[in-house]
Amino acid sequence: MTDLTTLLEVGGPLAALGGGTAYTRAKHPAVYWSAVGGPISTARLLSSYSSVMEACGLTVAPSRLRVLAVKATTRREVRPVPPRRGIIRPTSTGLRIRLRLAPGQEPADVAASAERLRHAWGVHAVYVTTVKPGVVELRLVGYDVLRRVRMPRKTDSGFLKVPVALREDATPFVRDYRAVPHQLTLGATLSGKSMYLRHLIARLAPQAVALVGIDCKRGVELAPFAPRLSALATDPDEAAELLPVLVKEMEDRYDLIKARQGIAPDTPDEEITSDIWGLPESERPLPIVLFVDEVAELFLTATRKDEERRDEMVTQLIRLAQLGRAAGIYLEVCGQRFGAELGKGATMLRAQLTGRVCHRVNDEASAKMALGDIAPEAVSAACAIAPELPGLAVAGDTSGGWSRIRTPYLSLGDAAEICRESAHLVPDLPALKPFRPDVPVRLVATPAPAALRHPVTD
Repeated sequence: MTDLTTLLEVGGPLAALGGGTAYTRAKHPAVYWSAVGGPISTARLLSSYSSVMEACGLTVAPSRLRVLAVKATTRREVRPVPPRRGIIRPTSTGLRIRLRLAPGQEPADVAASAERLRHAWGVHAVYVTTVKPGVVELRLVGYDVLRRVRMPRKTDSGFLKVPVALREDATPFVRDYRAVPHQLTLGATLSGKSMYLRHLIARLAPQAVALVGIDCKRGVELAPFAPRLSALATDPDEAAELLPVLVKEMEDRYDLIKARQGIAPDTPDEEITSDIWGLPESERPLPIVLFVDEVAELFLTATRKDEERRDEMVTQLIRLAQLGRAAGIYLEVCGQRFGAELGKGATMLRAQLTGRVCHRVNDEASAKMALGDIAPEAVSAACAIAPELPGLAVAGDTSGGWSRIRTPYLSLGDAAEICRESAHLVPDLPALKPFRPDVPVRLVATPAPAALRHPVTD
């Protein structure tokens, strides 16, 4: 009886400790990693580094000088040499360690063994990046950072550089309009595409840029951000009037560049290699970001007159995509599908959109439309996105690189409030004034007089 009592007294706290650890790991993975997972993985890495590298084929034969030194000082066996390891640097999501590759090795050799290293050291994932020739960095991620997104406190943000999502390697996904001027974002209903667009607008609102929207769903997606928009078209007819104005604004900016740099007035716009960023700051026009939501609505036609309007709008969009970057005009095109079946010009427009973000789609063909021409291996990753993970997407660009990202939650009210607070930053663009959306006046509830706050009863 005494032994049973002692066992219960000892086992109770242990069971509670184990249950608390399991709960923390499931509900608060960052806390679990900092307290338990990180130290365990660090101990595994330090104790098994040489043997793991040898098992993964990442060792080389020692030099003759090393062989002679070992034989002269000890009688132990001369083992292959692993890459020289740097200092282990812990982070809130994992570990970072740099390796100096041995002669004859390349970063691809380490990247090919990333899955083996993950299992050997008990982490969620291992990512390999090249720091400089001969040096790579291993980023060990301790848990699934995309399950509950928490953006890093420090991000590489700036003018026209906005962090909008988190990559699977725990680094922020930054939308840099200077580096990737135009982007295509695809996603089915409830896939998180609107959340991604909401983050872009909320991050750009406090900056000195002009935001223009085309939302053919009667403005239900972009109307909440009307206080910060310089122009908004809510149907194809209004879009057909707005796009020529943007093209004319682009041409005027090219004329400004020509006049400033002494280029002949009859020089075609296609032959001008400079841009507005070469102009003095006092003469430089503000950049314009054009958001096109549900781009397929611009392509759909019902009559012959609609076809003529569609061809004209598509031509203007293609011109903006081809020539807009140098004039400081950037495109953010969103939709559920975007392929050749939309009509003439769709494929040509898609080819001008450098960045690609593909959320959950309803079929493989839609994923191929977004990623098939730049990163074919990313198509299967986009098709594997589960419906219960809204905001998860695959991001890539024409360089062929891609990664999984997820957008954190941002309520529509918070995003709209950011736009209202930044309404004073709307630039003065006379050409866009006719398209400035009407901003509803916020009604402030007037408190009732003190005598009427409580009803008078007998």
